[in-house]
Amino acid sequence: MQGISPIPGNCPYNDDMPGGRPPKLKRSEFGERLVSIRQRAGLSQTQVADKLGVSQQAYAGWERSTTALRPDDLAKLAQVLGTPTDELLGSKPAIPKRGAGPVGKARQVFERVSQLPRATQQRILANVEDALTAYEVRKAG
Repeated sequence: MQGISPIPGNCPYNDDMPGGRPPKLKRSEFGERLVSIRQRAGLSQTQVADKLGVSQQAYAGWERSTTALRPDDLAKLAQVLGTPTDELLGSKPAIPKRGAGPVGKARQVFERVSQLPRATQQRILANVEDALTAYEVRKAG
């Protein structure tokens, strides 16, 4: 059974607040880059940890504090995040990869759609186009 929260909707403790416990220490430069790159990829800590085969707590430690990663972990991390290892290490300036395509969850969904048979892709795209057209009509008038 789900309870009802006694906290009113206009309370400062709402969905806009970041989750989790506030950090006790400032993140390392590597941790800051790692968080930024992970968020740009539209992935959660849990998703990255699962793809790397480590616990979420272990991955969170990489973001939180100075950690010595093995070269193979670093290479796998770069692959999971879709970034060169140079960017993770701070050798190259981080240039946001902002192309014409979607980002975050939309990118993940469309990547999954791209793996489907062509006829199925066309049906899904037709539904998306219909939804966009309906949205634009509602917005215009």
